[in-house]
Amino acid sequence: MTASASGSTMRKRALCLWVFGLLCASPLALGEPLAAPAANSPVLRIQGSNTVGAKLAPMLLAGFFEAQGLNSVRVSPAGKENEQRISAVDSSGRTYHALVAAHGTGTGFAGLKDGSSDLAAASRPIKDSEHASLASLGDLRSADAEQVIAIDGLAIIVSPDNPVSSLSVEQVASLFTGEIRNWKALGGKDVPVELHARDDQSGTYDTFKELVLGVQGKTLAADAARYESNDQLSQIVSSRSGAIGFVGLASVGKARALAIADGDSQPMLPSKALVATEDYPLSRRLFFYANPAQQSQWTRTFLSFVHSAAGQAIVAKSGYIGQAIDAISLSPSPDMPQPYQTLATQAQRLTVNFRFDEGSARLDNKAQRDVERLIDYLQTTNKTMSAAVLVGFGDARGDPARTALLSKLRAMAVRRKLARGGVLVKEINGLGDYLPVASNTPSGRIKNRRVEVWVY
Repeated sequence: MTASASGSTMRKRALCLWVFGLLCASPLALGEPLAAPAANSPVLRIQGSNTVGAKLAPMLLAGFFEAQGLNSVRVSPAGKENEQRISAVDSSGRTYHALVAAHGTGTGFAGLKDGSSDLAAASRPIKDSEHASLASLGDLRSADAEQVIAIDGLAIIVSPDNPVSSLSVEQVASLFTGEIRNWKALGGKDVPVELHARDDQSGTYDTFKELVLGVQGKTLAADAARYESNDQLSQIVSSRSGAIGFVGLASVGKARALAIADGDSQPMLPSKALVATEDYPLSRRLFFYANPAQQSQWTRTFLSFVHSAAGQAIVAKSGYIGQAIDAISLSPSPDMPQPYQTLATQAQRLTVNFRFDEGSARLDNKAQRDVERLIDYLQTTNKTMSAAVLVGFGDARGDPARTALLSKLRAMAVRRKLARGGVLVKEINGLGDYLPVASNTPSGRIKNRRVEVWVY
């Protein structure tokens, strides 16, 4: 292929992606008008996670209505605590509205099962028991059903006057089980520890159990105060010197987040870059789950909007981490393998990681969407030709030689996907179980099995 032919092909692809983006962001402008709602019926019903539903879902729905050309968009209470109504009016005066009920992730899957919800908002992946219970709807783990909409960091928060700055996951678990009862034991003040936790319906609590308590084989102390709302928990913790709690990243408020270490990782604050790459030990994905076999036109168009640049900008505005890709610089350190030191010195890392199933080089649902995001980023920055480097990593569970091979195979899998989009990768590396970002536990190994992207 000649240089001019190659350039023409790339320009055509860029034009196609631009048109696709417009279709996602503004379906009424270029596509069929969405069906008018039946009298007093919501066009969309979302139930589930308070983390998603308290702020993010209403903001996304409001932005979606505006993208449809609707006017007088308004978010208001729906008559019950943690429930909201998002309404708008079209040019003929017809009212449209959507409902969000944020009572915990588990209630979202119950809503899908009984048909009272179009989307389940979740702050954790679907459980095996829920997946089995909803099997009649189809595969809730398929790409059509499972939609990663944002990345969140589970922040461990204390009062601003608490001098402790970092904890290990093990120490956090010991605090929340009541084994450590005074901050003096951790180098803090001689002040009793007060525990504040989300309630049992919360996906935030489920994530905390999995990432903190579960890996240590421990349970939450019975005297912990429990809350349905992230914001209420944060407000109380910020005002009490001995308090500690956990909330979604968007709800830190006036409290102070601690740096967290897991296994051999360095202590990390829930910064935007570390949460975006999911390197931060307590990072997590936020989801919408949809019925894979039966989705209304409104549901499909809304999900397209959520994944668009406009939707992800709203995610960032809400306080969570959107899935837009940025380049960041890292400082080299002596403990890095030599190829990685070279990258840290000469290149920039992109805020996207590709993750895989255990013992597999198959990209997960988020990674499949991220391939298109990465192609778009590389085209926009003129880095499609030998500018990107892929670095694969594995976990320390198996044979080191096999782990090293798998880490390279995972990088090769991403390279194949990029090649289909016209991207020529400069080089690939497989670094095995070097540079873990999490402990060698089931949840930690998922994070350690990754492919990083660097650009010169």
